[in-house]
Amino acid sequence: MAVSGEAVEMALDLLRDVGPVTTRRMFGGMGFYIDGQIFALLMSDGRLMLKGAGDMQARFDALGMVRWTYQRPGQKPAAMPYWELPDSALDDPDEATDLARQAIARL
Repeated sequence: MAVSGEAVEMALDLLRDVGPVTTRRMFGGMGFYIDGQIFALLMSDGRLMLKGAGDMQARFDALGMVRWTYQRPGQKPAAMPYWELPDSALDDPDEATDLARQAIARL
């Protein structure tokens, strides 16, 4: 299933003040890049996730953000370095921008 145009517009609107964001479709979702580095994923189900590097992993966990785990059939789950934006940030572009900028600073 591919990500919807509505979900892409919502994500771009939330991240509009982060800087010059580029996108690339991938695996039914979309990657968000700044200066050629991926900092966010929009999953095919509409979840927007930020990449956590360094101390952002602990910060995201402390905020109660849910880490993306992926499991292939017959294998153990693998924790990926992406956390789902909290509901409060989905309704507040300033909060989403602040979290994204913090994540980008640690890439």
